[in-house]
Amino acid sequence: MNRIDLTPLYRSSVGFDRLASLLDSTLRGEQGSGGYPPYDIEILDENQYAITIAVAGFEQDELDIQTEKGVLTVRGRKADSDKERNFLHQGIAYRAFERKFNLADYVEVTEANLNNGLLTINLAKEVPEAMKPKKIAIGQAESKTIEHQSDKSEQAA
Repeated sequence: MNRIDLTPLYRSSVGFDRLASLLDSTLRGEQGSGGYPPYDIEILDENQYAITIAVAGFEQDELDIQTEKGVLTVRGRKADSDKERNFLHQGIAYRAFERKFNLADYVEVTEANLNNGLLTINLAKEVPEAMKPKKIAIGQAESKTIEHQSDKSEQAA
């Protein structure tokens, strides 16, 4: 696997230390997932996103959504069926899956809905007030005048 050299980025930026490991894990994760299940990532608004995953055949209780340390993990595992089925053709994949999504700082899951075989996870970026940009006023220092001794004696005369 080719490695990406991010040295030039580190020369002019601060706080992107985990960027290299994030890129590595993303590239490794895409190779192992095999594209199942398919998904979309949408920008709904400036700070609103949605991930939609095609989970045809899965019930709500067979899906698990978790976030931990900036990673959203979606898992699906079919419950064992008592009913034996004989397929002439089986094109719908009922296999277990795990999809991981790296979330940016302050991106949180707001809700998840399952409708018509599509699992939609809504996310919002909510930057805390203390982290938002703020304008810093520039004041003017007061200049203090120091009178010289000779100036005082001339004024007194």
